[in-house]
Amino acid sequence: MNIIEENRKHFSYTLQHKDQNSQARAGEIITPHGKIPTPVFMPVGTHGAIKALPPSFLKPHNIQIILSNTYHLHLTPGADLIAKAGGLHRFMNWPGPILTDSGGFQVFSLQGRSLTEEGAIFKDAKGKDVLLGPEKSIEVQQKLGSDIMMAFDECIPHPATRQYTENSIARTHRWLKRCLKSWTQPEQSLFGIIQGSTYLDLRQRCVDEVCSLDLPGYAIGGVSVGEGHELMKKIVSHTAPLMPKNKPRYVMGVGTPEDLLMIWENGVDMSDCIIPTKYARGGTFYTNRGKIRIQHKNYRRDFFPIEPNCSCYTCKNFTRAYIKHLFDANEILGAILATIHNITWFQNLAAQAREAILENRFVEFKKNFLSEYQGR
Repeated sequence: MNIIEENRKHFSYTLQHKDQNSQARAGEIITPHGKIPTPVFMPVGTHGAIKALPPSFLKPHNIQIILSNTYHLHLTPGADLIAKAGGLHRFMNWPGPILTDSGGFQVFSLQGRSLTEEGAIFKDAKGKDVLLGPEKSIEVQQKLGSDIMMAFDECIPHPATRQYTENSIARTHRWLKRCLKSWTQPEQSLFGIIQGSTYLDLRQRCVDEVCSLDLPGYAIGGVSVGEGHELMKKIVSHTAPLMPKNKPRYVMGVGTPEDLLMIWENGVDMSDCIIPTKYARGGTFYTNRGKIRIQHKNYRRDFFPIEPNCSCYTCKNFTRAYIKHLFDANEILGAILATIHNITWFQNLAAQAREAILENRFVEFKKNFLSEYQGR
Protein backbone atom coordinates (compact mmCIF):
# COMPACT_ATOMS: atom_id res chain seq x y z
CA MET A 1 0.00 0.00 0.00
CA ASN A 2 1.48 3.39 -0.99
CA ILE A 3 1.57 6.57 1.09
CA ILE A 4 -1.54 8.08 -0.51
CA GLU A 5 -3.62 4.98 0.19
CA GLU A 6 -2.31 4.84 3.76
CA ASN A 7 -3.17 8.50 4.23
CA ARG A 8 -6.86 7.83 3.50
CA LYS A 9 -7.10 6.10 6.88
CA HIS A 10 -6.26 9.42 8.56
CA PHE A 11 -7.66 12.15 6.32
CA SER A 12 -10.85 12.61 4.34
CA TYR A 13 -13.07 15.23 2.77
CA THR A 14 -16.84 14.89 2.37
CA LEU A 15 -18.84 17.22 0.14
CA GLN A 16 -22.05 17.67 2.11
CA HIS A 17 -23.99 20.14 -0.01
CA LYS A 18 -23.60 22.38 -3.05
CA ASP A 19 -25.57 25.61 -3.31
CA GLN A 20 -28.15 25.42 -6.08
CA ASN A 21 -27.45 28.93 -7.38
CA SER A 22 -23.64 29.03 -7.34
CA GLN A 23 -20.53 26.88 -7.07
CA ALA A 24 -20.42 27.41 -3.29
CA ARG A 25 -20.17 24.22 -1.29
CA ALA A 26 -20.24 23.01 2.30
CA GLY A 27 -18.20 20.04 3.43
CA GLU A 28 -16.23 18.44 6.22
CA ILE A 29 -12.54 17.64 6.51
CA ILE A 30 -11.47 14.95 8.97
CA THR A 31 -7.90 15.03 10.29
CA PRO A 32 -6.14 13.18 13.14
CA HIS A 33 -6.68 16.25 15.36
CA GLY A 34 -10.31 16.94 14.61
CA LYS A 35 -13.06 17.72 12.15
CA ILE A 36 -13.20 20.94 10.13
CA PRO A 37 -16.53 22.15 8.70
CA THR A 38 -16.07 24.09 5.48
CA PRO A 39 -15.85 26.73 4.19
CA VAL A 40 -13.25 27.60 6.79
CA PHE A 41 -10.99 30.58 7.41
CA MET A 42 -7.66 29.76 9.06
CA PRO A 43 -5.95 32.31 11.34
CA VAL A 44 -2.20 32.52 10.82
CA GLY A 45 0.23 31.64 13.59
CA THR A 46 3.47 32.02 11.65
CA HIS A 47 5.83 31.21 14.52
CA GLY A 48 3.53 28.69 16.21
CA ALA A 49 1.38 31.34 17.88
CA ILE A 50 -1.56 33.54 16.94
CA LYS A 51 -0.14 36.95 17.72
CA ALA A 52 -1.62 38.49 20.89
CA LEU A 53 -3.78 35.44 21.60
CA PRO A 54 -3.28 32.42 23.92
CA PRO A 55 -4.31 29.05 22.47
CA SER A 56 -6.98 28.72 25.19
CA PHE A 57 -9.00 31.44 23.44
CA LEU A 58 -9.10 29.63 20.09
CA LYS A 59 -11.58 26.79 20.61
CA PRO A 60 -14.14 28.87 22.59
CA HIS A 61 -14.20 31.28 19.64
CA ASN A 62 -14.83 28.50 17.12
CA ILE A 63 -11.34 28.34 15.61
CA GLN A 64 -11.09 24.94 13.92
CA ILE A 65 -7.63 25.00 12.35
CA ILE A 66 -4.60 27.30 12.33
CA LEU A 67 -1.67 27.82 9.97
CA SER A 68 2.02 27.96 10.86
CA ASN A 69 5.06 28.54 8.68
CA THR A 70 7.74 25.98 7.92
CA TYR A 71 10.44 28.48 6.97
CA HIS A 72 10.21 30.51 10.17
CA LEU A 73 9.96 27.50 12.50
CA HIS A 74 12.86 25.89 10.67
CA LEU A 75 15.03 28.92 11.48
CA THR A 76 13.87 29.23 15.08
CA PRO A 77 13.54 27.31 17.29
CA GLY A 78 14.25 24.53 14.77
CA ALA A 79 12.29 21.46 13.75
CA ASP A 80 14.46 19.08 15.81
CA LEU A 81 13.67 20.91 19.03
CA ILE A 82 9.94 20.96 18.24
CA ALA A 83 10.04 17.25 17.44
CA LYS A 84 11.69 16.56 20.81
CA ALA A 85 8.87 18.51 22.46
CA GLY A 86 6.38 16.10 20.91
CA GLY A 87 5.58 18.06 17.76
CA LEU A 88 4.06 21.46 17.15
CA HIS A 89 0.69 20.59 18.70
CA ARG A 90 2.27 19.86 22.09
CA PHE A 91 4.92 22.56 21.76
CA MET A 92 2.29 25.31 21.42
CA ASN A 93 -0.43 23.50 23.41
CA TRP A 94 -2.95 23.50 20.57
CA PRO A 95 -5.01 20.28 20.23
CA GLY A 96 -6.69 21.09 16.93
CA PRO A 97 -5.58 20.67 13.32
CA ILE A 98 -2.56 22.57 11.99
CA LEU A 99 -1.64 23.35 8.38
CA THR A 100 1.96 24.29 7.66
CA ASP A 101 2.95 26.42 4.68
CA SER A 102 5.95 24.94 2.93
CA GLY A 103 8.12 28.05 2.89
CA GLY A 104 7.31 28.60 -0.76
CA PHE A 105 5.86 32.04 -0.08
CA GLN A 106 9.28 33.10 1.17
CA VAL A 107 10.60 32.25 -2.31
CA PHE A 108 8.38 35.11 -3.43
CA SER A 109 8.53 37.53 -0.51
CA LEU A 110 12.03 37.60 0.96
CA GLN A 111 14.71 39.90 -0.34
CA GLY A 112 18.02 38.48 -1.46
CA ARG A 113 16.80 34.97 -2.18
CA SER A 114 17.96 32.99 -5.18
CA LEU A 115 16.45 29.94 -6.91
CA THR A 116 18.17 26.79 -8.08
CA GLU A 117 16.86 23.39 -9.09
CA GLU A 118 17.64 22.24 -5.55
CA GLY A 119 15.45 24.90 -3.95
CA ALA A 120 15.66 28.44 -2.64
CA ILE A 121 18.63 30.02 -0.88
CA PHE A 122 17.93 32.65 1.78
CA LYS A 123 19.90 34.63 4.33
CA ASP A 124 19.07 33.96 7.95
CA ALA A 125 19.17 36.63 10.66
CA LYS A 126 22.95 36.22 10.95
CA GLY A 127 23.51 36.51 7.21
CA LYS A 128 24.18 32.81 6.74
CA ASP A 129 22.88 31.07 3.60
CA VAL A 130 19.98 28.67 4.19
CA LEU A 131 18.83 26.22 1.51
CA LEU A 132 15.17 25.25 1.60
CA GLY A 133 14.06 22.79 -1.06
CA PRO A 134 11.41 20.10 -1.50
CA GLU A 135 13.13 17.44 0.59
CA LYS A 136 14.05 19.79 3.44
CA SER A 137 10.58 21.38 3.48
CA ILE A 138 8.88 17.99 3.84
CA GLU A 139 11.46 16.84 6.39
CA VAL A 140 10.79 19.90 8.53
CA GLN A 141 7.02 19.66 8.19
CA GLN A 142 7.05 15.99 9.18
CA LYS A 143 9.09 16.84 12.28
CA LEU A 144 6.57 19.58 13.10
CA GLY A 145 3.79 17.00 12.83
CA SER A 146 1.24 19.20 11.10
CA ASP A 147 -2.00 17.63 9.89
CA ILE A 148 -1.68 19.22 6.44
CA MET A 149 1.65 19.86 4.74
CA MET A 150 2.02 22.04 1.67
CA ALA A 151 4.26 21.10 -1.24
CA PHE A 152 7.27 23.34 -1.82
CA ASP A 153 6.69 25.69 -4.75
CA GLU A 154 7.45 29.12 -6.10
CA CYS A 155 4.73 31.71 -5.52
CA ILE A 156 4.98 33.51 -8.86
CA PRO A 157 5.09 37.31 -8.52
CA HIS A 158 2.72 39.63 -10.35
CA PRO A 159 3.17 40.62 -13.07
CA ALA A 160 5.10 37.78 -14.65
CA THR A 161 5.86 37.04 -18.29
CA ARG A 162 4.49 33.91 -19.88
CA GLN A 163 7.98 32.48 -20.34
CA TYR A 164 8.89 33.07 -16.70
CA THR A 165 5.60 31.46 -15.63
CA GLU A 166 6.11 28.39 -17.82
CA ASN A 167 9.64 27.87 -16.50
CA SER A 168 8.48 28.38 -12.91
CA ILE A 169 5.56 25.96 -13.01
CA ALA A 170 7.70 23.30 -14.69
CA ARG A 171 10.17 23.55 -11.81
CA THR A 172 7.36 23.63 -9.24
CA HIS A 173 5.97 20.39 -10.71
CA ARG A 174 9.40 18.77 -10.49
CA TRP A 175 9.61 19.92 -6.89
CA LEU A 176 6.14 18.49 -6.20
CA LYS A 177 7.22 15.03 -7.31
CA ARG A 178 10.25 15.29 -5.03
CA CYS A 179 7.96 16.30 -2.17
CA LEU A 180 5.82 13.24 -2.83
CA LYS A 181 8.88 10.97 -2.73
CA SER A 182 9.93 12.53 0.59
CA TRP A 183 6.49 12.08 2.22
CA THR A 184 6.71 9.12 4.62
CA GLN A 185 4.22 9.93 7.41
CA PRO A 186 0.71 8.82 6.31
CA GLU A 187 -1.05 10.50 9.26
CA GLN A 188 0.04 13.80 7.72
CA SER A 189 -1.50 14.94 4.43
CA LEU A 190 0.29 16.56 1.50
CA PHE A 191 -1.47 19.20 -0.62
CA GLY A 192 -0.27 20.17 -4.09
CA ILE A 193 -0.28 23.78 -5.29
CA ILE A 194 -1.60 25.06 -8.61
CA GLN A 195 0.31 28.03 -10.00
CA GLY A 196 0.14 29.68 -13.42
CA SER A 197 0.03 33.42 -12.70
CA THR A 198 -2.72 35.13 -14.74
CA TYR A 199 -2.53 32.74 -17.70
CA LEU A 200 -5.69 30.65 -17.62
CA ASP A 201 -4.41 27.99 -20.00
CA LEU A 202 -1.36 27.53 -17.77
CA ARG A 203 -3.65 27.24 -14.76
CA GLN A 204 -5.48 24.48 -16.64
CA ARG A 205 -2.16 22.78 -17.38
CA CYS A 206 -1.22 22.91 -13.70
CA VAL A 207 -4.58 21.47 -12.63
CA ASP A 208 -4.13 18.57 -15.04
CA GLU A 209 -0.60 17.78 -13.92
CA VAL A 210 -0.87 18.41 -10.17
CA CYS A 211 -4.25 16.74 -9.71
CA SER A 212 -3.14 13.66 -11.66
CA LEU A 213 -1.10 12.69 -8.56
CA ASP A 214 -4.31 12.05 -6.55
CA LEU A 215 -3.07 13.94 -3.48
CA PRO A 216 -5.34 14.48 -0.43
CA GLY A 217 -6.03 18.12 -1.38
CA TYR A 218 -5.06 21.00 -3.63
CA ALA A 219 -4.44 24.73 -3.36
CA ILE A 220 -4.57 27.67 -5.74
CA GLY A 221 -1.37 29.64 -5.18
CA GLY A 222 -0.02 32.85 -6.63
CA VAL A 223 -3.06 35.03 -5.97
CA SER A 224 -3.33 37.93 -3.54
CA VAL A 225 0.13 39.03 -4.73
CA GLY A 226 -0.92 42.42 -6.08
CA GLU A 227 -3.18 41.47 -8.98
CA GLY A 228 -6.36 43.02 -7.51
CA HIS A 229 -9.81 41.62 -6.80
CA GLU A 230 -11.12 41.38 -10.37
CA LEU A 231 -8.10 39.54 -11.72
CA MET A 232 -8.07 37.26 -8.69
CA LYS A 233 -11.75 36.53 -9.34
CA LYS A 234 -10.97 35.68 -12.96
CA ILE A 235 -8.25 33.22 -11.90
CA VAL A 236 -10.23 31.57 -9.10
CA SER A 237 -13.51 31.32 -11.01
CA HIS A 238 -11.65 29.62 -13.87
CA THR A 239 -9.44 27.32 -11.78
CA ALA A 240 -11.53 26.16 -8.83
CA PRO A 241 -14.25 24.35 -10.86
CA LEU A 242 -11.51 22.40 -12.67
CA MET A 243 -10.23 20.93 -9.41
CA PRO A 244 -11.45 17.55 -8.10
CA LYS A 245 -14.87 17.73 -6.46
CA ASN A 246 -13.98 15.09 -3.88
CA LYS A 247 -10.90 16.87 -2.49
CA PRO A 248 -10.51 20.06 -0.41
CA ARG A 249 -9.86 23.24 -2.39
CA TYR A 250 -7.68 25.87 -0.77
CA VAL A 251 -6.86 29.42 -1.91
CA MET A 252 -3.71 30.60 -0.18
CA GLY A 253 -3.28 34.00 1.43
CA VAL A 254 -6.77 35.43 0.82
CA GLY A 255 -8.43 37.32 3.64
CA THR A 256 -10.58 40.37 2.89
CA PRO A 257 -14.32 39.75 3.33
CA GLU A 258 -14.95 40.60 -0.32
CA ASP A 259 -12.31 38.13 -1.50
CA LEU A 260 -13.48 35.40 0.87
CA LEU A 261 -17.07 35.61 -0.34
CA MET A 262 -15.84 35.50 -3.93
CA ILE A 263 -13.72 32.39 -3.47
CA TRP A 264 -16.45 30.63 -1.49
CA GLU A 265 -18.95 31.39 -4.22
CA ASN A 266 -16.59 29.65 -6.65
CA GLY A 267 -16.41 26.42 -4.65
CA VAL A 268 -13.32 26.99 -2.48
CA ASP A 269 -13.27 25.33 0.95
CA MET A 270 -10.23 26.78 2.76
CA SER A 271 -8.38 30.08 3.03
CA ASP A 272 -5.93 31.87 5.33
CA CYS A 273 -4.59 35.37 5.86
CA ILE A 274 -2.82 37.56 8.40
CA ILE A 275 -5.32 40.39 7.86
CA PRO A 276 -7.58 39.87 10.92
CA THR A 277 -4.71 39.71 13.40
CA LYS A 278 -2.45 42.28 11.74
CA TYR A 279 -5.24 44.83 11.46
CA ALA A 280 -6.29 44.11 15.05
CA ARG A 281 -2.88 45.04 16.41
CA GLY A 282 -3.14 48.34 14.55
CA GLY A 283 -6.55 49.13 16.07
CA THR A 284 -8.73 48.26 13.08
CA PHE A 285 -11.85 46.25 13.88
CA TYR A 286 -14.11 44.41 11.46
CA THR A 287 -17.87 44.91 11.86
CA ASN A 288 -20.92 44.09 9.78
CA ARG A 289 -20.97 47.73 8.68
CA GLY A 290 -17.35 47.83 7.61
CA LYS A 291 -14.01 48.46 9.33
CA ILE A 292 -13.66 50.94 12.18
CA ARG A 293 -10.46 52.57 13.41
CA ILE A 294 -10.80 52.55 17.18
CA GLN A 295 -8.32 55.41 17.71
CA HIS A 296 -10.77 57.85 16.10
CA LYS A 297 -11.92 60.58 18.49
CA ASN A 298 -15.58 59.65 17.96
CA TYR A 299 -15.14 56.53 20.09
CA ARG A 300 -13.91 58.35 23.20
CA ARG A 301 -17.42 58.40 24.73
CA ASP A 302 -18.89 55.45 22.84
CA PHE A 303 -20.12 52.95 25.42
CA PHE A 304 -21.40 50.37 22.96
CA PRO A 305 -19.51 47.17 22.11
CA ILE A 306 -17.51 46.96 18.89
CA GLU A 307 -20.28 44.87 17.30
CA PRO A 308 -23.59 44.91 19.22
CA ASN A 309 -24.65 41.41 18.08
CA CYS A 310 -21.21 39.79 18.47
CA SER A 311 -20.83 37.12 21.16
CA CYS A 312 -17.04 37.25 21.42
CA TYR A 313 -15.33 37.90 24.76
CA THR A 314 -14.42 41.43 23.72
CA CYS A 315 -17.90 42.53 22.70
CA LYS A 316 -19.59 40.85 25.67
CA ASN A 317 -17.39 42.60 28.22
CA PHE A 318 -15.95 45.89 26.92
CA THR A 319 -16.97 49.13 25.24
CA ARG A 320 -15.47 51.01 22.35
CA ALA A 321 -14.50 53.81 24.74
CA TYR A 322 -12.50 51.44 26.93
CA ILE A 323 -10.77 49.77 24.00
CA LYS A 324 -9.89 53.18 22.51
CA HIS A 325 -8.39 54.08 25.89
CA LEU A 326 -6.27 50.90 25.79
CA PHE A 327 -4.87 51.75 22.37
CA ASP A 328 -4.30 55.39 23.33
CA ALA A 329 -2.41 54.21 26.43
CA ASN A 330 -0.48 51.60 24.40
CA GLU A 331 -1.77 48.81 26.64
CA ILE A 332 -1.18 45.27 25.36
CA LEU A 333 -4.72 44.32 26.32
CA GLY A 334 -6.01 46.45 23.45
CA ALA A 335 -4.30 44.25 20.85
CA ILE A 336 -5.51 41.11 22.64
CA LEU A 337 -9.15 42.22 22.68
CA ALA A 338 -8.96 43.40 19.07
CA THR A 339 -7.51 40.06 17.95
CA ILE A 340 -10.21 38.11 19.77
CA HIS A 341 -12.91 40.14 18.07
CA ASN A 342 -11.47 40.07 14.56
CA ILE A 343 -10.81 36.35 14.38
CA THR A 344 -14.26 35.67 15.88
CA TRP A 345 -15.84 37.95 13.31
CA PHE A 346 -14.12 36.11 10.46
CA GLN A 347 -15.13 32.74 11.90
CA ASN A 348 -18.72 33.95 12.15
CA LEU A 349 -18.61 35.06 8.53
CA ALA A 350 -17.50 31.58 7.46
CA ALA A 351 -20.16 29.94 9.64
CA GLN A 352 -22.89 32.17 8.21
CA ALA A 353 -21.69 31.42 4.70
CA ARG A 354 -21.82 27.68 5.42
CA GLU A 355 -25.36 27.96 6.76
CA ALA A 356 -26.42 29.92 3.68
CA ILE A 357 -24.90 27.27 1.40
CA LEU A 358 -26.75 24.48 3.21
CA GLU A 359 -30.00 26.43 2.73
CA ASN A 360 -29.32 27.26 -0.97
CA ARG A 361 -29.24 31.01 -0.36
CA PHE A 362 -25.53 31.84 -0.60
CA VAL A 363 -25.92 34.35 -3.45
CA GLU A 364 -28.58 36.25 -1.50
CA PHE A 365 -26.46 36.09 1.65
CA LYS A 366 -23.43 37.49 -0.15
CA LYS A 367 -25.44 40.32 -1.70
CA ASN A 368 -27.07 41.30 1.60
CA PHE A 369 -23.83 41.07 3.55
CA LEU A 370 -21.87 43.24 1.10
CA SER A 371 -24.69 45.78 0.95
CA GLU A 372 -24.46 46.34 4.69
CA TYR A 373 -20.68 45.92 4.95
CA GLN A 374 -19.93 48.37 2.13
CA GLY A 375 -22.73 50.79 3.12
CA ARG A 376 -24.54 50.61 -0.19
